[in-house]
Amino acid sequence: MEHLRPGDPERIGPYIVLGALDPADGPRPPTELRHVARTADDLRTVLAVTPRPGVDPVRWAVEAEGALRLSLPGLAPVTETGGTAAAPWYVHPYLPVLPLPQALARHGGPLPEPTVRALGAALAGTLAALHAEGRTHAGLSPTAVLLGAQGPLLTSYGAVRAAAPDGEPRTDVPELDQACMAPEQARGGRPRPSGDVFALGAVLAYACCGHTVPERAELPEGLRALITACLSRDPVKRPAAGEVGRALAPRHAGAATVLDGAADAGPPDTATLAFGAAPVPADTSTLPFGAASASADQATVAFGTADAGSAPQGAGGSAPFPLPAVLVDALVRDAAELLAAELPDPATALD
Repeated sequence: MEHLRPGDPERIGPYIVLGALDPADGPRPPTELRHVARTADDLRTVLAVTPRPGVDPVRWAVEAEGALRLSLPGLAPVTETGGTAAAPWYVHPYLPVLPLPQALARHGGPLPEPTVRALGAALAGTLAALHAEGRTHAGLSPTAVLLGAQGPLLTSYGAVRAAAPDGEPRTDVPELDQACMAPEQARGGRPRPSGDVFALGAVLAYACCGHTVPERAELPEGLRALITACLSRDPVKRPAAGEVGRALAPRHAGAATVLDGAADAGPPDTATLAFGAAPVPADTSTLPFGAASASADQATVAFGTADAGSAPQGAGGSAPFPLPAVLVDALVRDAAELLAAELPDPATALD
């Protein structure tokens, strides 16, 4: 969580703003403005979202209302909308999360391939479920992915539709991540499922290379063909989201890997670990939704539970979501910081 900055609202609807989710000077600006906020009685914390300047607030509010009616695994739920025609807002329930660009920054670079595969499988599963309902997400980008204990949560539903109507070129719209927009969408075409798959390929490229427009040789060999297919300029040549999910599913369910705690995992501070079995400093073992049960060298980190046997499940499947230990530590530290945050005395409001 970033501290309040000049220009940040101190209140969004009934919620008092504690800080910003995204840094002002981050590597990729989010398509929406996101703030961590809390009720005046100090009992409920949310992620409050408002449109960026320049976005049509009416179109943005239409997409927010559409997201309010969705309930799918892996899609960050919208639980409330409000505001005025000129200044709308909506909220997600708060969980300790890192936007994907911040996850890479805290990790010190691209994520390990096992984590990228699990990330892609989870996102593909969410998109496939959305497409099965006849909907298109039209907003997937690195900043739309919030990485947490239970895997990724997908946000920014309808960002492309909100930024510019169909038939209008979107190539110069600063609120959109141009590298994540399929060519047909950039030209003004209606967002379709194949465009979501293009954006998924860009997100996976970003997760494993640090940028969204990689050279083919930069991609890990195990992901090269799949990401390249997702990024095809021809929408007909892109795989369906369900195909992407199946391609990223674990190949051998019974094989011991580092995700299962196999040997040779590497040093504790860089190993890819199943969440729920990561080394966590003793002074950051308290979480907002439950305590962490710590032994001499390990802590069981689970939001709302302290039992490693019931670790949170990844959004894309039944296996616990793998996170590098440094990101586990970052999530716990951020959660501890939020617990210690005190409500400011709001002077301005975005109602």
